[in-house]
Amino acid sequence: MDSGGWSRRRFVGALAGGAAAAALPACDNAPEPATTPAPEPEAGTSASREARRPSGPRPLYLGTYTSAEGGGKGIGLATYDAATGRITGSGTVTGVGDPSYLALHPDRRTLYAVDERDDGAVTAVRLADRKVLGSRGTGGAAPCHLSVHPGGRWLLSANYGSGSVAVHPIDASGALGERTDLVRHTTPPPGPGQEGPHAHQFVTSPDGGHVLAVDLGTDTVYTYRLDDKAGTLSEVAQAHTRPGAGPRHLTFHPGGRYAYLANEVDNTVAVCSYDPASGRVEVGEAQSTGTGSGTSYPAQILVTADGRYAYLANRGHNSLTRYAVEADGARLRLLGTVPVGGDFPRQIAFSPDGTLLFAANQKSSTVTVFHVDGANGGLRRAGEAFPSPVAVCALPL
Repeated sequence: MDSGGWSRRRFVGALAGGAAAAALPACDNAPEPATTPAPEPEAGTSASREARRPSGPRPLYLGTYTSAEGGGKGIGLATYDAATGRITGSGTVTGVGDPSYLALHPDRRTLYAVDERDDGAVTAVRLADRKVLGSRGTGGAAPCHLSVHPGGRWLLSANYGSGSVAVHPIDASGALGERTDLVRHTTPPPGPGQEGPHAHQFVTSPDGGHVLAVDLGTDTVYTYRLDDKAGTLSEVAQAHTRPGAGPRHLTFHPGGRYAYLANEVDNTVAVCSYDPASGRVEVGEAQSTGTGSGTSYPAQILVTADGRYAYLANRGHNSLTRYAVEADGARLRLLGTVPVGGDFPRQIAFSPDGTLLFAANQKSSTVTVFHVDGANGGLRRAGEAFPSPVAVCALPL
């Protein structure tokens, strides 16, 4: 997030100041989380999506900054109606500091959160009873992203403040073990306006053969092989954006051969090609976000499960950009933007069936929800925004 010398924590503090916070009910009053797995997303018509939509309230987990003015008390608990998108608050999991990003284990039993502080950590929470299973240090400052390797044995995290990525083992209970590897991005040197590396995302490729780290500070996407027995990383490739782009988040097309990169600093996106055999990524030409010439800070980009549309969250512009995905994933065509209905959309996520899109709006302390039209990719607001203290992550199940 740092393009002018500020630390991430100072920037967050400035953004959060004066935000209208809303308290959630105590965790003791929260209903038990749903345990029935949601249906897998399905390509096709809106009618088929309607038929597969889950019934009843679905769980929603909310990330925040507990140390920010007006911030939350921990991980927010809520439910949402899969048909209407209406959110209802139900409690808080306390005992987790600055849980700004959340991820779910593939078996859906354990939730993981970063503790985005100078002395960074990752925390596991058992969903059956919301028990905090403990935290482990990431070996770096201000971890801002984490993901679970598809096999469920390793947790991957990105330390923004120190520009490093970490690996932690996950045991059978979902709890985390001591860190098995830590790699700092020392080359290439920082890009224009940056004082050092800033790892912003750490994810697994769709084929499962590689893990990729996006670093805003070095304008680089790093590809690693993960030793599935030892939990160690070996770098195999680097892909560089244009200087000063400030890459933030990467998302893959369902076909697995292309990915889309949101560049925070220069307000662009880029189509990337990916070679599963070598792990090499090639970054294409920078493209418009449709937000004009002002500062926008693109945050996160998503692709529908059928691979037909992509959506980008624009924080300064307070909008969502819609793209048509063409040529089997090789091309993005700008369709336009819609207002997000909040201030500073930090993160966006689809519901499991793909019919809803959630936007966590940091500065307005709200979560807005949109219906996603399966036929044309259009977005339609689903009622009023839900108040959530310094909302920086919304994870619908």
